[in-house]
This record gives sequence, C-alpha cells and structure tokens, in this order.
Amino acid sequence: MATALKQDDQGGGPAGNAENVVVRFAGDSGDGMQLTGGQFTLSTALAGNDLATFPDFPAEIRAPQGTLFGVSAFQINFGSRVIETAGDQPDVLIAMNPAALKTNVQEVRPGGLVIADEGEFGKRNLDKAHYDSNPLEDGSLAKWKLLKLNISQLTLDAVKPFGLGNKEALRCKNMWTLGLALWMFEREREPVIKWLKEKFAKLPEIANANIAALNAGHAYGETAEISGDGLGGGHLPTHRIKAAPATPGVYRTVTGAEAISQGLVAGAQLAGLPMFFGGYPITPASAILHHLSRLKEFGVTTFQAEDEIAAITAAIGASYAGSLGITSSSGPGIALKGEAMGLAIMTELPLVIVNSQRGGPSTGLPTKTEQSDLYQAVFGRNGDAPMPVIAARSPGDAFECAIEAVRIAVQYMTPVMLLTDGYIANAAEPWKIPDVNTLEPFPVSFQETMPEGGLMPYGRDEKLARPWIKPGTPELMHRIGGIEKGLNTGHIDYGPANHQAMTEIRRDKVLGVADSIADQELAYGKPGAKLAVVGWGSTFGPIHQAVLRASEAGADVSHVHIRNIWPMPKNLGDLLKSFDRIIVPEMNTGQLKTILRDQFLVDAKPVNKVSGQPFTIGEVEAAIQEALA
Repeated sequence: MATALKQDDQGGGPAGNAENVVVRFAGDSGDGMQLTGGQFTLSTALAGNDLATFPDFPAEIRAPQGTLFGVSAFQINFGSRVIETAGDQPDVLIAMNPAALKTNVQEVRPGGLVIADEGEFGKRNLDKAHYDSNPLEDGSLAKWKLLKLNISQLTLDAVKPFGLGNKEALRCKNMWTLGLALWMFEREREPVIKWLKEKFAKLPEIANANIAALNAGHAYGETAEISGDGLGGGHLPTHRIKAAPATPGVYRTVTGAEAISQGLVAGAQLAGLPMFFGGYPITPASAILHHLSRLKEFGVTTFQAEDEIAAITAAIGASYAGSLGITSSSGPGIALKGEAMGLAIMTELPLVIVNSQRGGPSTGLPTKTEQSDLYQAVFGRNGDAPMPVIAARSPGDAFECAIEAVRIAVQYMTPVMLLTDGYIANAAEPWKIPDVNTLEPFPVSFQETMPEGGLMPYGRDEKLARPWIKPGTPELMHRIGGIEKGLNTGHIDYGPANHQAMTEIRRDKVLGVADSIADQELAYGKPGAKLAVVGWGSTFGPIHQAVLRASEAGADVSHVHIRNIWPMPKNLGDLLKSFDRIIVPEMNTGQLKTILRDQFLVDAKPVNKVSGQPFTIGEVEAAIQEALA
C-alpha cells in the first residue's frame, strides 16, 4: 500500500501534454514478478501518477520452471492523466526468460522496448519455450528496440559480498530489475528499501542482499551510458512523467479485495452491527478473508470454514443471531452455496455474498478474469428466489458498492450479491480515502417487545421487510427454517394460496429495492445518441476510453454503465429505448444483453470476449466503428 497526501491539483498541464506509459514485468512464476510490480506500483503512486494494474499469473501453484504455462506477468499503466485501464499494449516489456518473452512480446507495441535477461537464454530454457533459435540473436525481434542484459550475472555480482548460495542469490533478480525500472522512470528507492527492511527484519542478510541488488540495478542505469531521448529514442531511456491532476485529500493504492473489505466494515459500522465473515479459500476471493482477519478492532469476526456450505450457513446463523453475515467465493463456490442462499431468502435474513468471478465452467480458469456468473447471480437458485445484485466497476468503486450491498441487505431483510471479478480483485488503483463523517448511517433496529396485536414474525413494513428478532428475546420466539412460511405468522404452511402470496411478496420486496436506488445516469454522452455502449463491472475502463476516443473522432456515441444489475434502475428502459443502436461488451457470451432484451425489449447486440483477459480499448473501439458502419 502507498499512502500520500495531495494538497493541490497537480499534473502534466494541458490535456495535449498528458501522457502515459505501459510497463509489463514478465518471468517465471518463481521470479517474483507480482512482488516487483507491486513495489513499482507503490513508488509510482507516491510519485503522484494515476495508475491501473493488471496482475496475470498462472493457476498452477508452481508450474515447471521455464515453461510457457508457468509465466507470471504484472502490467501497470501510469501517467499524468486519468488512467482507467491497465493499457492495451506495453511500451516496455521486461522479460526474465525465453518463456516470458515468447508469451508476451507480440503484445508490445511496434517500436516498444524489450529488456531481456540474456543470462537465462541458454539452450535448455530455449527448448522449454519452444524456440528453435535464440530470438535475441536471430533478428526475429527487429520491430522492437531490444536491450540484452545479463541480469542473472549482474545480480550474482551485486550480492556476492553477502555469502548467499547461488539459488538464494538469484532470487534477488527481481530487485535488480526493479532498481533498473525505478531509474528509468525516476522513481524513489527509499519506500522499497524500507519495505525490504520490514519484510526481512529477522533475516537482515537477505534484506541487505536485496537492497544491494536494488541499488545495483539503479546504478547500472546511471553508469552504463545507454540512456536515450525518451521512449521513442535510445535503447534505455529515462522518462519522467508528471503527476496526474487530483483533488486534495489523502490517497492510497487499493485493490478490489481491499476496497471490498473496507467497504463491508464501513457498512457494518453504518448499520451499527458487528460483522461475521464466513469464508473458504478460493482464487481470487481468498484475499477478502485475509484482509478482514486483520480488522478485529472494528467488531469483525472471521471464520475459515471447512467448506463453502459451512461458510455461508455459519454467516446465515450469525445474521439470525443479530450480526451482519457476510460470505464470499468465486463461481464454483457460489454454486455450492446456492441452496443456502435459498435458505436466506426463505428466512428473509440480511446477508451479503461477494462473488469474485473467474473463468469457468467448473474449475475453469482459476486465475483469469471473466463475467460469466451474471445468470448465476440473478437466476441461479432453485425456485423463485429473487436477490438484489450489484456490480462494482473498479477497485475504488468496490468500496461504495460494498456499503450499498450492506444497506440493501439490512433495510430489506434480504441476501444481496456483490459481483466483482479477478481483474478488479487483484488490480490496484489510487483511491481517495473518503471522509467517514460524510457517509450516511442506516442504523438497524431489532424488534425487542411484543407489538400490539401479537407477534407477526413475517409481518411487513413499507419496504416489505419483516422484523429482525434476535433469538432469546423474551416472548418473541418464532419459527425459522427453509419450509414455506405462513403469511405474517411464519408458521409452516403448504397451502397453495399462501405459497402464491409469499412468492409474490418476496419478488415484490426485491423489485422494490429500485425505489431506493438512483436513476441510471450516463457515464458519457447524451440520451438519444446513434449508439449506446452498455456495460457492467470491470468493462468500465476500456468502454469509457473507447467511447471518448470515438466521440473525439466525431462519432455520436454514449456510454451507459449499470451498477444495479437486479433490480435495474426505474428509468433504464426509457433511457435505452432513446438510442438508435445498443451494443453490450461483456466477458461472457451475452448474459447482460439477454437480460436487457428480456426486460426492456430493446435490440441489444452482444460484443463478447471469454479469453480470460480483459477487453482492450482497441477492441471496444473497433466494435463501436462496426456498429456505426
């Protein structure tokens, strides 16, 4: 995490002078690329740049070293303007071995810079990467600027005084590489040095070796006389990017998992409730459990259950007892939780379910991003089991969405699903820490006395929410469970008329959530444009940038981004019908498109991508051009 205080608007001046750079670190899954990228992100945030990151790592715990499917990469887009995506094409690729080069180099923009550790380009590693010849020597990289450095040997030389074995010494390669990258973009080393000293406080020789490697990489850039005139010039440029404009305040880097955790805690505090989180480890949702386990001082209890079903049923039990029950998972775990979600719907208890989506079906692509759980979120339970669904669009937005999910859950006595995905969960961006005094409380009240006319555990308020009664409250004993409840009384009732009435009440209660959410606004453009690009979730960044580019080129196009997936804002249908054409880019085979067609009878056209990678700006821009052709 990087935290910085910004006193004034600061930045690169006029929009025409604003710029950005995309850097990708790539290597073996044991080369520490995620750590390197994370520390470069920290230094970049402290320099005042806006940024977005994309960690991309293999699903295998430790794939065979040097293989194509074991490559781990970390991409960061940073600049002196608003940054909303991790970038379409890297300007700089740092490849630690042949496999990293082969799997990433084709995405580097023509004329971009490729830095390769030539010490790893021996025959064995070339064979593992299926190279017939050494690409550093055969001219196949001619359309990029190539800088060959023996990073492995330079690292060994730098850490030799510390007496490490060869294997341990080579683990410092990532710090040498980071030092070089910090020099290239005029970043400070002090935050990284401080972090290394804290991380290896009990292993000072390891800390000192890594610091020596960091300094050596930085010094190499200073002394090797290979600098040029910027990214368009010599082999290894220094390139200073001015700070991005920002409103005054305290900022920190935040990932989606961190923002959700903070938002859930804030929501519980605003509701005046202790929080119980029941979870089970699964990629990429596990980070939420990790973050919440460190927040006990805010009345948070975390429980790592033996399986997904135990995690959600424990959370339901906590809600029954008067706490805010929370659980989280990814698609496979959400499937396991399905029956218990129905229990929460039948018992009408507040519950927040976080789904960090990943590629599917089944185990699918555990570390890759996708948006293919939308049907599951809206429809994926047995019986008519409606549930409000909210989707975050970015790491920072996840904080607000988490608070909103808590508000709906406690005010309407219903489970709520909050959708993110692997990209949002792992990616980082600068986030202005909100003034907690500006957050509007929504305190919960429990029924504690016998009402006039007798106890009605399934009586309703104006939101159709039933009363919340803690077990053990004198004279207020009532039935709980998954069998159909009698109207008002909550007694077991199999009667056809009763089931009809209760099913309609549960439906109307969830649809009534639309009364307390904001009208749908345009993210860009105006109603009645020739084309609307409609999105949800993490597609916001590439869609927004593509719409801006298309508009600047003269296209009549607007951007609609939906946060409340179910129920949808009341004005959304009329808004969509005002556009001549609608396209819906989403990382699935057309799930939101189908819901929009069903709900509003609009001719929405799909733009689908299910590669495990997020949309690029260029892909959405091409879809806009095709739709308007």
